Amino acid sequence: MTAQVLDGEVVAATVRAEVAERASALAQRGVTPGLGTLLVGDDGPSARYVAMKQQDCAAVGIASHHVQLPADASQADVLDVVARFNADPAVDAYIMQYPFPAHLDYEAALLAMDPAKDADGLHPVNLGRLVQGVPTVLPCTPAGILRLLADHGVTLAGTHVVIIGRGLTIGRPLANLVTLKRPDANAAVTVVHTGVADIAPLVRTADVIVAAAGSPGLVTADMVAPGAVVVAAGVSFADGKVVSDVDDGVAEVASWLSPRVGGVGPMTRAMLLVNTVAAAEAALERSA
Repeated sequence: MTAQVLDGEVVAATVRAEVAERASALAQRGVTPGLGTLLVGDDGPSARYVAMKQQDCAAVGIASHHVQLPADASQADVLDVVARFNADPAVDAYIMQYPFPAHLDYEAALLAMDPAKDADGLHPVNLGRLVQGVPTVLPCTPAGILRLLADHGVTLAGTHVVIIGRGLTIGRPLANLVTLKRPDANAAVTVVHTGVADIAPLVRTADVIVAAAGSPGLVTADMVAPGAVVVAAGVSFADGKVVSDVDDGVAEVASWLSPRVGGVGPMTRAMLLVNTVAAAEAALERSA
């Protein structure tokens, strides 16, 4: 068996086309959706990621509003940008690129954000609404994983999903999302993490595995039931290269596998665009 590819580039292109159509409809009503980005310092990967987001915006008709602060910026400087984005009607949604320099309090800045302008879906209000199962801004990577699977015809309803990792950006919100009674979810979920002594027996019970631990090669072929679907959501860097949580040998056991590059990453960026245009639509309705 050789796994079929969960192609994030192809699905992300479809999502971008959908966003472009929605942005065009807004433009006809005199509205240009706007995404704000705040970058503190000159971290190379963060700067490149923000630049890619700006390129994505330009391609679909979303305006970019970028602020870069020096690495020694104060907490007051950061909160000033947050307040400006909150008040600016041209900024429908925004992100604060993580990580911040160590002397800054990212959590305090997040709490100061207007939840309606939370492009990442990580504000406590929006995460709380996700837990409640009511409509809200969804975290980009979990939402992107569900869309990636759905567009490849992978059904989660009634399956057992094992999520490896309990981080705030993927593991925890994804665990809540896949249990919701919605067409692309409605699954049973097990979350395993570093506090579990032996994860292999649990992982082998999964119909769908989402590896989101940031631990290179953590998931090996012997941990995967034949025919299981495997999503490689966790990556790390070694010698300047992106390394997946999923060992290459898994491709010989799984039925579907997302690639190290071109899998989940493009979906995360695409869902950021979805959240931005949705925020613009909601703002327009509130003002009507």
